[in-house]
Amino acid sequence: MTALSVFIVVTPIFMLLCGLMSFVGGRKHLLSTLLSLEYIMLSVFWLMVMMTSCLGGDSYFVLFFLTLAACEGALGLALLVSVVRTHGNDNFSSFMVLQC
Repeated sequence: MTALSVFIVVTPIFMLLCGLMSFVGGRKHLLSTLLSLEYIMLSVFWLMVMMTSCLGGDSYFVLFFLTLAACEGALGLALLVSVVRTHGNDNFSSFMVLQC
């Protein structure tokens, strides 16, 4: 394997691991959690694009994944707006489990 092909594979995997550590590590605000989820989606998308381009496959599945990631981002933003309107902030400490 050449150095470029190793870089193509290792960089998205490193991004994925950094996003997972950010998602698991700090759970103080809902916005930071949603941003880490989007970062994970971006790294998986990049990995899928690089793998399909290296293997010579079709990119229809990658476009379908990008559509689902955009829908997930819009749903997360709507959830963030709803939480901020009902609770006043996006801190996880202000959420009550028993509150409807």
